[in-house]
Amino acid sequence: MFAELFDEHAHPLHRYLARRVGVDVADDLVSETFLAAMRGQESYDPEKGSVVGWLYGIATNLLRGHAKREARLLRTAERYGVDLGVAESLEHTVVARLDSRSHLRRIARELARMTEADRDLVLLVSLAGLTVQEAAEALDLNPGTARSRLHRLRAKLKEVEHA
Repeated sequence: MFAELFDEHAHPLHRYLARRVGVDVADDLVSETFLAAMRGQESYDPEKGSVVGWLYGIATNLLRGHAKREARLLRTAERYGVDLGVAESLEHTVVARLDSRSHLRRIARELARMTEADRDLVLLVSLAGLTVQEAAEALDLNPGTARSRLHRLRAKLKEVEHA
């Protein structure tokens, strides 16, 4: 069962994570995601949602943990003046990866300003290609709440893009 699950979902999950944190970190996070899924398979309840939402929920939690550890490491490096040669923060990575054209910079700036939960919702739908239902499952949100929140966030991004 897990081999089939991995074969079906590892590549799209990796593509999504790589867009967020780079290929090297994505490799580790995909492995950690499937390891956590294997260890916690009894916690998966098909009545609560799809396996896609469950996997992306695990991956999103691991991604958040990575971003927090990275931020702590960067703050420590800054405090002591140590050059760690580590990846930039999640927000800076999003900004740096986008095209330098001004409208994309404004969108990136708005993404960086979003709360972590809002940014995760937008990126799970836009980068990972999840449905709103699957993203809601991944983030443990009510699907109606996720739909209205995503509608509001997309409208704000369109407004920023056309400003």
